[in-house]
Amino acid sequence: MRPTTAEQLGPLPDFLRPGTEDVIRIVTPAGDQMWLVRSYPLARAVLTDKRFSRVAALGPTAPKLNDAQPAADSMMSMDGARHARLRRLVSGPFSTGRMARMSSFVAELADQHLDAIAGLGHGADLIDNLARPLPLSVLCSMLGIPKQDSLRFGGWVEVLFDIEASSPRDKARYRLELIEYIEELLDRKRRTPQEDLLSDLIAAHDRGDLSASELPTLGLTLLMAGYETTAGQIGLATLSLLTDRGVYQELVEHPDRVGNAVEELFRLNPATPVTFPRVATEPVQVGDVTVQPGEGVVVALLYGNRDPHVFAEPETMNIATGRTASHLTFGHGPHRCLGAPLARLQVGIVLERLVRRFPTLRLADVPEPVVWKDGMGTRGLSRLLVAW
Repeated sequence: MRPTTAEQLGPLPDFLRPGTEDVIRIVTPAGDQMWLVRSYPLARAVLTDKRFSRVAALGPTAPKLNDAQPAADSMMSMDGARHARLRRLVSGPFSTGRMARMSSFVAELADQHLDAIAGLGHGADLIDNLARPLPLSVLCSMLGIPKQDSLRFGGWVEVLFDIEASSPRDKARYRLELIEYIEELLDRKRRTPQEDLLSDLIAAHDRGDLSASELPTLGLTLLMAGYETTAGQIGLATLSLLTDRGVYQELVEHPDRVGNAVEELFRLNPATPVTFPRVATEPVQVGDVTVQPGEGVVVALLYGNRDPHVFAEPETMNIATGRTASHLTFGHGPHRCLGAPLARLQVGIVLERLVRRFPTLRLADVPEPVVWKDGMGTRGLSRLLVAW
């Protein structure tokens, strides 16, 4: 197994350039200065320290990473008790036990997409035919969004994550359209409740556990946080395997190692290379740096996951025995990704079925089989052409 290559990582912003310093000052794509934390222990410390605030990061004078940030009333933009209250309301549907019960549904969807891919002949684009539609279908099913509306959602969400091609005005318009749609859908579900997450949120609102403004925003947060990152992760994981044929072949021969492979692929090629910014509310010592009140900090998950003091041979995939330390791709602390079990489930099922059904899968022999997304808040591919 060879180390991670530039071909697998693709283009990275200048502030994510490789280096050995644990904490460095960076200039963000928005033109502001922040501290970037790259060491695993310091990353975990920052992500659990209450002196680093997500609420403060949304202030008008706070340094910004880019303009693809969650809204101020999003669960991802809250601290303390308010964040914990909303998280408790939606933690049940994303529990490991609930995900185990969803396994057959996700597997059926994956098989349908792979049947369609096999029917195309000997080549296909795995992004358009698998990585995008699968997580969108899963989330729409969980939330209770009608199937015929799923493509509209995909388009809306991609614009909101795009940090270059669309303007802040475009984002505001699309966000308004999304909120109007969600509110209309919530009204329909209030009249005719169903067994889905949006209906559960309506019940929480009626009990007084959610405010009128929190209800639609929470629904949108769950959709946006789970779709773009999982779609990106499926593409990135598959690319990593196809550019390291030894690992792909190992999975063909040892499908029981898919679970280890999933964790290593999340670790080495995360769709979310950095966290959302946090702003210090008082002086905080981070390694050799004192972060002053009002200064911003982001954690480089991409490099924390490669800390050689934590992960032996950090650039290499270890799928035979797995790793003892947990990676940071889903974050750490109070804001750790709620959808981690769902993302693991989907990527694991996709990989298990890919290696079983397409043991000779490879990158297509065309001029540009891989095209990276430009200017997105998350990493991912817009094209992944394969053959078999």
